[in-house]
Amino acid sequence: MRVEIRNLQDLVRFDDEAPTRKTLHDTANLWSELVCINRNQSYGPVGDDGAESLFTVVAGEAVFQVDGRRKRLRQWRTLLAEPGRAVTVTNASSEPLVLLVVLAPPPVTTADAAPGRPDRND
Repeated sequence: MRVEIRNLQDLVRFDDEAPTRKTLHDTANLWSELVCINRNQSYGPVGDDGAESLFTVVAGEAVFQVDGRRKRLRQWRTLLAEPGRAVTVTNASSEPLVLLVVLAPPPVTTADAAPGRPDRND
């Protein structure tokens, strides 16, 4: 039985130039990363044709855009996007935004990935 434990606080880092992304877990069935987004920054579009994408707002407030529809979410809210949906996330406040992103099954390897897909090698 495999059990992995990670402390999310250890992965929280912000950059003034671009969102930071740190892989959290990477298995045959699931892939996750922590994304830290400063004010006036966006992440995406991201998505995978073969995976559902779950976004959880760990801290801050975000505006999600999925297929032209916008939704504002605060801390502890989640958004689930079905396979093939492109999701763009923008920090909606002056405070830092932290997202937990989970794809299941995992996205294809980076070498085969289309632009905008998560890079598991960050």
